[in-house]
Amino acid sequence: DPDGGLLEYYELKNERYELKQPDENGRHWIESMELFLGTWQGAKEGRTGYWLRWWEETGNLLPWALELIEQERQQVEQERQRAEQERQRAEQERQEKERLIAYLRSQGIDPNNLPNHAE
Repeated sequence: DPDGGLLEYYELKNERYELKQPDENGRHWIESMELFLGTWQGAKEGRTGYWLRWWEETGNLLPWALELIEQERQQVEQERQRAEQERQRAEQERQEKERLIAYLRSQGIDPNNLPNHAE
């Protein structure tokens, strides 16, 4: 029932179909697929209502293809932002080094001839 969110699941046993009862979450375990099948209430494709969805044995909802694409897009964007932050950090470090070199030279110190103070 798409409007009520009810799903009946029948399993073939001994040449007869048996109505199976859902678990406490209203989902049906499909042994052959090692997945749960149930209804999910939400909006998709401009329609709000109940949709058939799959869940892993652990209870994690399996994403639709468009959800996977969106997740990947977000991951790419996060990586782009991380790379941009790293680029900015490296640029700030380079500018700070240039300022320090300019200051040393203004004080008559050759930055290439500084003593090494490694411990």
